[in-house]
Amino acid sequence: MSVMNETTPIVKAPPFPSFRTFLWACVLLCLFGWGGLAILVVITLPTMGPRWLFYFLLMCGASGFSLPFTYFINRRFISNPPADGSVIVRQAVWIGIFVCIMIWLRFGGILNPVLVLSLAFGFLIVEILLRIREISLWKPTDSPNE
Repeated sequence: MSVMNETTPIVKAPPFPSFRTFLWACVLLCLFGWGGLAILVVITLPTMGPRWLFYFLLMCGASGFSLPFTYFINRRFISNPPADGSVIVRQAVWIGIFVCIMIWLRFGGILNPVLVLSLAFGFLIVEILLRIREISLWKPTDSPNE
């Protein structure tokens, strides 16, 4: 057990990334996703290929649209260490996948509120477990023992 004294450096977490790092990803994902969806719906027929492209473009558009939201949530409720860029993008992609699953279940006619809440709770639990794992593996860069 070590005792902290004046010579022991204080380890600080890396700074939270600025929104400028996510701005271009947000704009490009939204333009690609929603613009591609608009072109896809107007030009093509709903056969197998365009249907899978529909889900891919929907995921891109929903992820780009939710990226500022996930940034704000991680900025508002900051953890130690703070979420880096990959965590924020991963959370936005989770939202995009969730939206695609909801649309897919709606087309199948089996979507109901209990299923929506159950899937949302499942995605939330998986993300919480991933964050707990990342926080437990975090090692400070200015460790006195290294």
